[in-house]
Amino acid sequence: MLLVFLNYKMDLKKLGTSAYKETRRILRLSRKPRRSEFNETAKITGLGMIAIGFIGFVIFMVSQIIR
Repeated sequence: MLLVFLNYKMDLKKLGTSAYKETRRILRLSRKPRRSEFNETAKITGLGMIAIGFIGFVIFMVSQIIR
């Protein structure tokens, strides 16, 4: 039983180490978005939020009419 626990503990340590290395690699490759990229992302996100809100409002209104 102790051997299984020690192997499990070592696997968690390897997993943590590999996750740390992978995170560092991704952060080294990433960069700050340009203003145009940020604006485009913000517009698309905003439109998605408006669309979801509108769909929710329509469902609410339909449920109120059915009642």
